Amino acid sequence: MKREMIYEGKAKKVYKTEDKDKYIVEYKDDATAFNGKKKGTIVGKGVVNNKMSAAMFMLLEEKGIPTHMIELINDRESLVKAVEILPIEVIVRNVAAGSLAKRLGLEEGTVMDKTVLEFCYKNDDLGDPMINEYHIAALNLASEEQLKEVRKYAFNINEVLMNYFQERGIRLIDFKLEFGLYKGEVILADEISPDTCRLWDAKSNKKLDKDRFRRDLGQVEETYQEVLKRIQ
Repeated sequence: MKREMIYEGKAKKVYKTEDKDKYIVEYKDDATAFNGKKKGTIVGKGVVNNKMSAAMFMLLEEKGIPTHMIELINDRESLVKAVEILPIEVIVRNVAAGSLAKRLGLEEGTVMDKTVLEFCYKNDDLGDPMINEYHIAALNLASEEQLKEVRKYAFNINEVLMNYFQERGIRLIDFKLEFGLYKGEVILADEISPDTCRLWDAKSNKKLDKDRFRRDLGQVEETYQEVLKRIQ
């Protein structure tokens, strides 16, 4: 049973339930970019992100990666474990795009020789600045053992998702992950969706993600629906 809301972010609302170990996550159609400077609505986005995240979490669970997912409740809501989120965003990059391409002077679409793992400090007021493992230790954002688990899971998730999307004619360019603690264990949380992944069509390199909203490329709603259709 849904009780009081305890958190509202850019894309989701989180509610308590009668069980202290379980939350309900409700996905919204609100869209933001550039740290909230650009705002809008993508009709049906909440449904796509909820259903896709549930499917991705269940896939990863089958592959031995622990997640916060319990069950899909309806089109927009999921029941999840009550995770204490680590204040670290983990970015996995297979192909140069977005901010990395700009920072390193690489042409967008350049396939890198090695997968790149980046960390950002999850802090809206600071604009989620990039940090490294020394910052994480200095700020006590995660223990050395927790960070070791995060790194291991991030690379494992990348391997599973790359193969999964490839079979569906999609290139996994990069994606963001968030992890949390549940009863002392590091598990995957947040979402896996066109909001948090860069996904390109394998043949045409058409962008199938939130970059269509960020860059005013059009066909935003249709693209989100296309991604959901491919994974279903």
